[in-house]
Amino acid sequence: MSSSDIFIGETIGTAVLILLGGGVVAAVTLKRSKALNAGWLAITFGWGFAVLTGAYIAGGVSGAHLNPAVTVGLAIKGGEGGTQWSDVPLYFASQLLGAMIGALLVWVSYYGHFQAHLTDPEVIAETGGQEGLVDQSAAPKAGPVLGIFCTGPEIRNVVQNLATEIIATVVLVLAILTQGLTEGLAVSGTGALMTALVVVGLGLSLGGPTGYAINPVRDLGPRIVHALLPLPHKGGSDWGYAWIPVVGPLAGGAIAGGLYELAFA
Repeated sequence: MSSSDIFIGETIGTAVLILLGGGVVAAVTLKRSKALNAGWLAITFGWGFAVLTGAYIAGGVSGAHLNPAVTVGLAIKGGEGGTQWSDVPLYFASQLLGAMIGALLVWVSYYGHFQAHLTDPEVIAETGGQEGLVDQSAAPKAGPVLGIFCTGPEIRNVVQNLATEIIATVVLVLAILTQGLTEGLAVSGTGALMTALVVVGLGLSLGGPTGYAINPVRDLGPRIVHALLPLPHKGGSDWGYAWIPVVGPLAGGAIAGGLYELAFA
């Protein structure tokens, strides 16, 4: 595929992924949303459908990686169905751009709800009304809408948080890499459906500790957008944690690629 195919497919596909995934979190989180407090099941299935939609949109154009961890795994796999290392930087850049566009579209779609939520007296009281919120080294705390844009741990433990992201991403990428071993799965188009179901399963099983980023740009792109958007009382972007959902999934993708080569190639 050409460079333009990769750029267009990955940018649009990742933008749709983040729009729908971030959108379901916004729907569940923001006050005056019809889906307020719909819960974790709604979020996990919403992210699964987001993956499904983005993958079907981009699959015929760029291969629908939509995730640098998947790109790394496919590059290590190499051969038929793999990715050339020379294409990896373009995949990464396109995915990051798409993730930022998707996060911006979530803000546009829920603009009034963001304003209503962040100017609500209860929300302001909970966060102390601080624009810059909080001394991260003393008491790390996410802003009131940060979870719409990116992930964060329920218990801050660097080793555990990193391990959770690595383990979950290994499962995801290994499930994607082994699809080619089932005759007709990728050709039939059901590979994207299977990947979406894996994402739902990961959210239900391993999403509790960290929010299961399992995708570096899914976390980094929207976190950058959160930092840049003019949201009142939005709080900090928790940059002290931001490296974990980048490094963990990349390591998980590399491990999955290596396991595939050892066990299935």
